[in-house]
Amino acid sequence: MGIQPAPPAGCRRYLMTIRHMANLYHCHLYGILDLGYVSRDQVASVARELVDGGVDILQLRAKGISKDNIAAMACQVQPIAKIAQVPFIINDHADIALAVKADGVHVGQDDESVAAARAVVGDQAIVGKSTHSLEQARAAATEPVDYIGFGPLFATPTKPEYKPIGMEDIAQVHSDLDMPIFCIGGVKQENLPTIIGQGAHRAVIVSGILQSPDKAAYIGACQSILTQ
Repeated sequence: MGIQPAPPAGCRRYLMTIRHMANLYHCHLYGILDLGYVSRDQVASVARELVDGGVDILQLRAKGISKDNIAAMACQVQPIAKIAQVPFIINDHADIALAVKADGVHVGQDDESVAAARAVVGDQAIVGKSTHSLEQARAAATEPVDYIGFGPLFATPTKPEYKPIGMEDIAQVHSDLDMPIFCIGGVKQENLPTIIGQGAHRAVIVSGILQSPDKAAYIGACQSILTQ
């Protein structure tokens, strides 16, 4: 048969997108190691609690911390997530994601563009983007992105500067976009059934998990709600 030519770059990106989305569609609970709740010396131990407890994706988010320190913490978390086969995402810094061999990067509306992040991490990495309105979500869907975060649904101390968008557009954003959508912002076990009732399939939970005295039990309860 001979050597088959490699598919063109656009086709390769399309095939990678299909693969990422197929994997992400099986993910329901997104956990975040937020340095607002976790001290630097606890990052590895809490990461282990989260992946052992059953989160489907794990992100390291360290606002206001030097890139050297973020990279050092990421190097601790990466092997933990890899052994557990949980995708490991770096918030904001595509160069760190590439350097530590993380599975991907997540960018916000005010960070570098998805295209710029994609140029750094490559087609094989996962790239996610935060969106804070239906319009932003629709715009993100035109970029080389694998999933979006949609919120904040409720007021949250993690992102006090963002006005809650509520739940009224959850059904519409899921109708408009054929990609994994993770609802975020003030999401906790107690309001998760209501969010699911509005049409959500996936969620990011931060403080609820990180402040729980039994993280595994909390994660298990949330997974039961999300996958019932």
